[in-house]
This record gives sequence, structure tokens and C-alpha cells, in this order.
Amino acid sequence: MTSTSEQIRAEAVSVNLPGSASMTAYLARPEGAEGVPGVVVIHELFGLNDNIREIARRFAAAGYAALAVDLFSPHGNRNLCLMRMFADLLLRPLDNRGIRELQASVSWLQDRPEVNREQVGVIGFCMGGGYAVALACVERDISAASVFYGMNPRPLAAVARACPIVGSYAENDPIIRRAGVKLDRALKRYGVPHDIKIYPGTSHSFMNAAYDENAATDAFSRTLAFFDEHVRGAGGALPGPAAR
Repeated sequence: MTSTSEQIRAEAVSVNLPGSASMTAYLARPEGAEGVPGVVVIHELFGLNDNIREIARRFAAAGYAALAVDLFSPHGNRNLCLMRMFADLLLRPLDNRGIRELQASVSWLQDRPEVNREQVGVIGFCMGGGYAVALACVERDISAASVFYGMNPRPLAAVARACPIVGSYAENDPIIRRAGVKLDRALKRYGVPHDIKIYPGTSHSFMNAAYDENAATDAFSRTLAFFDEHVRGAGGALPGPAAR
């Protein structure tokens, strides 16, 4: 079903995966978009829900074509899928089925006629944040990544080859907060452009389940500013004001 507004067009789409499988997704982009940057949006354990769709629409309102994927859709049983995904992130963070499906999603978005294929970013939350930072290390077509309270890849030295990363973490989330501190140090060590921030008084999933308006507003604004520099500013001409 397709919905339209004066500024944003959004619809359910199907992304072809390696083999014969496909993945359901939600595409939001500016009405009449042409040559705009793209972003792949990766959900947390709650799946592709209204919160993630709204984030895609917010990117569209800022001039991006946003593809919010549903990583659960190709694999049936959601609980088994979650167990496999977390095992993959722990044991094979840089080479697993989720990464390959996300790489296929990047290619699908690049092939959209309204998207500048040289200007693509990725954003992920919790589980999706772990995928986003891993994808930043292995996918050459990603210009920048945004991680919200996600796990780091192992070995952490993999970030030496990462694209620019912006990260947002919660103070009252000790394990993942420490991951953010370690990521910040590693990115500094390897000279990777980055912006890592820990939000005082916040809890895990402050963009959704433990919503904190001040942190959520600031973190999304930082992400947009970072993407405007590193994604919108990557290869090719910048889209004009009409695309925004």
C-alpha cells in the first residue's frame, strides 16, 4: 500500500536477496526525489515497527531516500531468528547472513532511480546498531554509519577500515556504554572521522522503548548533521534545495 503527502512518499517494498529469497521493507523518500542520498535503517529487536517507519519518514523529510528493512521477514520464526542474529553478532560479526542481506539492501537502494548511488549511509538501533557498525567495516559503498547503543565488532581493530561513524549511547546502559567508549578510543586511534556521545541519565533504547525526548532529539540532529557532511557530501553533486 502506498501513502503520499505533499512532501513525502512512503510505501512497502520487497528487496531481492541472494538466491530466491526476498525481504519486506519500507521506503520513504521526498516526493519527486531525484539524485538524493540514501540511508538503510536497521531495526532493533522489536522489528520493523511504527517507530522505525517514523525514523525513515524523518530522513525523507530531511531529503534522504530511507529504506527501513525487516530482517525477520525472510526467515520465519521470529524468536529463532533473533537467537541466530545475536549469535552471529557475537561470533561472526563481520561475516554473517544478516550482513549479506544488508549488503543486498544497500545495492537495492543504490539501484533506485531517485538515489545517488555514491551517497548512501546506514543507521541501526541496538541489534541493528551492531549490524550498522559492522557494515561500516566491510561495505565499501557506505559513506557513513550511525550506531545507537549497539555492540562493537570483533576484532575491534576492524574499525581501522571503517567509514565515518556517529554513535549515541545511554549512560544507564553500562555494558553497551563501555562499548561506546571503546569504539570512540579505537576510532581516534585509527584516525576515522567520528562523533561519539553518551547521554547522561538515559537508558537503553532512548529512541523508542525508554524514550527520552531531549536525548532522542539531539542524537537524531547529530546524525543528520554527520550524514549531511559525510553522506550528502560524498561523490557527485549535492542535491539542490528542492530535493530537501
